[in-house]
Amino acid sequence: MKRVIQTMLMAAGLLSASAAVQAAEIVIIVNPANPATAMTPTQASQFFLGKSQMFVPVDLPESSPIRAEFYKKVCDKDQAEVKALWSKLVFTGKATAPKEYSSAAEIKKAVASTPNAIGYIDKSAVDSTVKVITTLH
Repeated sequence: MKRVIQTMLMAAGLLSASAAVQAAEIVIIVNPANPATAMTPTQASQFFLGKSQMFVPVDLPESSPIRAEFYKKVCDKDQAEVKALWSKLVFTGKATAPKEYSSAAEIKKAVASTPNAIGYIDKSAVDSTVKVITTLH
């Protein structure tokens, strides 16, 4: 009986953690000095899929649920598809994969210190060091 209760509590915890991730509002950010004021998800996907080098994309780690949601919403791709695409681009020398940072704070710091950087974070982490150009729904 104790094991059943533990299993039920664990399942409830996973569901609430999943709901918290689902409730995350992801924003695309740039350096405040960047002249861009708005960008569609389709435009942003060009940078995160290596189709344009106008902006330097920065990524959260592959293990991040926000990263998975971002790529699904912006690029309509899952993690495996994105990884395969970048592997091909890097192997052929056509592009350099986005640098990964372990947290929203590190993403903000990288974007704030690089005029042409573009990244994504949870909206709750936004502060005056970065500028929001897109909010994903």
